[in-house]
Amino acid sequence: MTRIAVLGAGKIGEALLAGLLAAGHAAEELVFTERHPERAAELTERHGVAAVDVATAAAGSDIVVVAVKPQDIAPVLTELAPALRPGTLVVSLCAGLPTALFEGALPAGTPVVRVMPNTPMLVGEAMSAISPGTRATDHHLATVEKLLAAVGRVIRVPESQQDAVTALSGSGPAYFFFLVEAMIDAGILLGLPRAVAADLIVQSAFGAACMLRESNDHPVILREAVTSPAGTTIAAIRELERHGVRAALIAAIEAARDRSVELGRTASVIIPPGSAGQPN
Repeated sequence: MTRIAVLGAGKIGEALLAGLLAAGHAAEELVFTERHPERAAELTERHGVAAVDVATAAAGSDIVVVAVKPQDIAPVLTELAPALRPGTLVVSLCAGLPTALFEGALPAGTPVVRVMPNTPMLVGEAMSAISPGTRATDHHLATVEKLLAAVGRVIRVPESQQDAVTALSGSGPAYFFFLVEAMIDAGILLGLPRAVAADLIVQSAFGAACMLRESNDHPVILREAVTSPAGTTIAAIRELERHGVRAALIAAIEAARDRSVELGRTASVIIPPGSAGQPN
């Protein structure tokens, strides 16, 4: 029996717990930590998984998943380091934080795998990218792949690409929600009731996503199939290009990448190597 602890039971942490339970893990194999007692009691009642403190979670688990906000990592590592058993696999779901930060703060030799998931984990459709630290082996990566397959798709990338992944797919759902919001507003402007506009756009977005995944065609080919000469779609595309929507999206994703890098640097200053665990 593989025992798994999830440190931090926010939306992503809870989604992972729910996904693991749905995939066949027994509630007795899982524990979680949550600093708000009311939230902890609510999750225990909903999922049947015990809430414990960080030290207890670390001492009794084979895999420790860290799913806290990057700015909250320092106290978690301080509690985690002295309680972590040798060989325990640490999986970080913390945006922007490099594996070197965990390796420097935790006991020497701790295998660490960095993961960038996204919020569609809540509906079992996450896109998660994983990268090994210096002590993580192919076996560790395979373990994490199996773990995250319960809540969506998984790919391996070099850690040097993780900040780009964070900007593209980690934050990606927010860009789609933003566009859908704007399109619904456009529908209202054109005289449609909000509920009708929302139904039209949400189903269109879902269908378009299915076509992208199942057809394997380039987005340009799919777009051109909708774009008739002198038609309505090309008139709309012209306006999108005239207003620089493509350039704005690229700039936005670059900004998100830069913020991910900044989060990692800031955390590394707060937690100098060896400060929480054994020197590496």
